[in-house]
Amino acid sequence: MIWNTMMGTSILSIPWGIKQAGFTSGITLILLMGILTLYCCYRVVKSRKMIPLIDTSSWEFPDVCKYYFGSFGQWSSLLFSMVSLVGAMVVYWVLMSNFLFNTGKFIYNFVHDINVTDIVPGTNGSNKVICPSAARGHPPQNSSVMLSSGNNTGFELFEEWWNKSETVPLYLIAVLLPLLNLKSPSFFAKFNVLGTVSVVYLVFLVTVKAAHLGIHLEYNWFTENDFFVPEFRLLFPQLTGVLTLAFFIHNCVITLLQNNRNQENNVRDLSIAYFLVGLTYLYVGVIIFASFPSPPLSKECIEQNFLDNFPSDDIMSFVARIFLLFQMMTVYPLLGYLARVQLLRQFFGDAYPSIFHVLILNVAIVGAGVAMARFYPNIGGIIRYSGATCGLAFVFVYPSLIYVIALHRAGQLTWPALIIHIFIILLGLANLIAQFLL
Repeated sequence: MIWNTMMGTSILSIPWGIKQAGFTSGITLILLMGILTLYCCYRVVKSRKMIPLIDTSSWEFPDVCKYYFGSFGQWSSLLFSMVSLVGAMVVYWVLMSNFLFNTGKFIYNFVHDINVTDIVPGTNGSNKVICPSAARGHPPQNSSVMLSSGNNTGFELFEEWWNKSETVPLYLIAVLLPLLNLKSPSFFAKFNVLGTVSVVYLVFLVTVKAAHLGIHLEYNWFTENDFFVPEFRLLFPQLTGVLTLAFFIHNCVITLLQNNRNQENNVRDLSIAYFLVGLTYLYVGVIIFASFPSPPLSKECIEQNFLDNFPSDDIMSFVARIFLLFQMMTVYPLLGYLARVQLLRQFFGDAYPSIFHVLILNVAIVGAGVAMARFYPNIGGIIRYSGATCGLAFVFVYPSLIYVIALHRAGQLTWPALIIHIFIILLGLANLIAQFLL
C-alpha cells in the first residue's frame, strides 16, 4: 500500500533529474535522499509515541505539530499539506493534458491513415526516439508536416481544435470538475490497482526500449559536449527537489500504517516500501538515461516527462499513456477530496458545508491546473518547487524539531543528536532556496 501510494508522477521526471545532476551524482542523490527521507518518515511515525500522558492513538501528524507548536503548527502544517496536494493535482492536470493530446493524435492519425513526418529530430527505425527540445521555437507542426494525402484541410482543422496547451486542458474540465464535486469519491478508490499496473507497465516499457536501443554511455567527469553530460553538474538541486516529492508520504504515513494488522512491523514495512520505491526510481532513471541514443542525439534531449521522447505513434508509449491517463483521472478526484476535507473542515468544521463552497474551491484548483498546462507545462519544475516547499516542513523541519524538543523535555538530548537534526533542517532549507536559484 505504501509503495503504491508513494509511486506517482515523479517517476516520469527521474531520468530528466539524473540528466540535470549528472549520472554518478544522480544515482548517489537517489540513494541518499531515499535514506534521508526514510529516516525523517520514521521520526514522523514515532512522533506520537514521544508524547507522555496523552492518548495519541487517533492523532495524525498535524495534531502532533499542533501539540508542539500551537496554532502556528496547526495552520502551517495545513498550508504545506495543501501545497503538496494542489501541487500534485496541477502536475496531474498537465500530464493528463499531455496524455490526452497524444492519445487523440494517435487515434486520429490511425483512423485517417495519416503518415506524419515531424520536424522533430530523432533516430530512425521502429524504436524511434525524438528530441522535442531541439524543435522548440520552430513553426507550428501543421505548417511543417508531410501527409499521405494531398488534402490536409481536415488535418489542419484537427490541429487547431486539438492543441496540447490551448484546447485539450479545457476539455478535461467537462469530465473532472463534476467528479470533484461528489461528496464521496470512494468509487474511485476501487481503481487504486491501476497505479500498480501503470508502474509495472512503465518498468516493462523501459526494459523493452532499453533492450532495443542498447546502452549509450560516455563517461566524463567535468566536460560537456553534444553527446554526454558530465558525471556531476551544479544543477543537481533540481533532482533533490524532484526527489523530495518522489519520496514524500510524510503527511499521511501515520494513517496508512494504522491499517497494519501487526503494528510492531510498521518500521519494517516502511523500510521495505522505501527500498522498493528507491529501487524502482533507480531502475527507470538509470535505464532511460543509459539507453538514450547519444549519439546521434544528446542526453540533453531527455524530457521532463520521458514519454515525450517517444513519438505519439509509438504503440508501447500509446498504451502507457492510456494506462496513466485513466489512473490519473481516478486519482485526481481522490486528491481533490483530501484537499477539500483538510481545508474546508479546518475553516468551516465540515468537509462539505455547501455545494457553493465546494464549487469555489474546486474551480480554483482546476483553474490552477489549466493555467499551468497552458503557460508552464513543465512537470519537472512544478514537482521540484512544490516538493521542496512542502518537504521543508513535513520532511526536514517538523520531524527534526519535534524529535529534538521531545528529547529535551525528557532530559535525553545530546549534542550529536542536536547537531545532526539541525543539519537536516539546514539541508531542507538549502534544498528550497536552490530551486529558485537554478
